[in-house]
Amino acid sequence: MTEWNVVVKLRIMPEGVETDFESVRKNLEKLVGDKAKIHSTEVKPIAFGLKALEANILFNDKQGGFEGIEDKIRKIPGVGEVETTDLNRL
Repeated sequence: MTEWNVVVKLRIMPEGVETDFESVRKNLEKLVGDKAKIHSTEVKPIAFGLKALEANILFNDKQGGFEGIEDKIRKIPGVGEVETTDLNRL
């Protein structure tokens, strides 16, 4: 079993208000695979009806896996922008 020692908080902005966040979340789970673990996700309102998916992802810094993750998430259908909002050691 992997010991997670880093948590990364991401804000995933949609391409538009019609984005299916459940589909984005499922694709995110596939993307992180076994190098990371999604701890939690939550859809939060931003402004003017626009919402964002906030995701907390656990990593092990010795195994790597965070490199290039933002670029890979941007390629998920429905994703417009990705921002790392927090990074902490556990």
